[in-house]
Amino acid sequence: MPVAIVLTVDQRDSRHSEDRIPATLERLAPIPTLLAFERTAGDELQGVLDDPDAAMAAIGELLRDDRWYVGVGVGTVEEPLPDHSRAGRGPVFLQARVAVTEAKTSPWHVRVVADHWAGRALESTLWLWAAVLARRTARGWEVADLVADGLSYAETGKRLGISQSAVSQRAQAAGIVEARRAEELAGVLARILLEETT
Repeated sequence: MPVAIVLTVDQRDSRHSEDRIPATLERLAPIPTLLAFERTAGDELQGVLDDPDAAMAAIGELLRDDRWYVGVGVGTVEEPLPDHSRAGRGPVFLQARVAVTEAKTSPWHVRVVADHWAGRALESTLWLWAAVLARRTARGWEVADLVADGLSYAETGKRLGISQSAVSQRAQAAGIVEARRAEELAGVLARILLEETT
């Protein structure tokens, strides 16, 4: 059976806030998936991915929003694959279900369930990444987004009307380097899980 990463995601405090599923699905839509993200039930969405970098891009979007319980399963899927994620079968879907339930009482509302040592390492890395993003201010995100788009600090400063030194200070406060390293490490660990899970 093929191996995949399943993200099962539940909106936090959904009874007292707007339905964020449509806007979130729109943000996740450009990310390459095996089975596209979709609403599965109520305030829950799910997607199936086979590319670690794509999975980290999706998790990054969800961590940024900070309004989700994120369950990550890494394991095997039954073939043939269905047309929709909600119809998927196999151990990985059960892992993602356990993970999202446990995310409700886990640090940073993220949990990884996988039958390999790298699963715990991935979870720890995601917690650290979430901690860095949680301290980022609106000004920090402004700089981070421009730098992520490929602008240099000097170009970012011109765009924002501030000095390059001010950009550097905002970037440091925003933990741009630390967040990038955490995302890269998480991607490496996810790749190990995909390659070594059977």
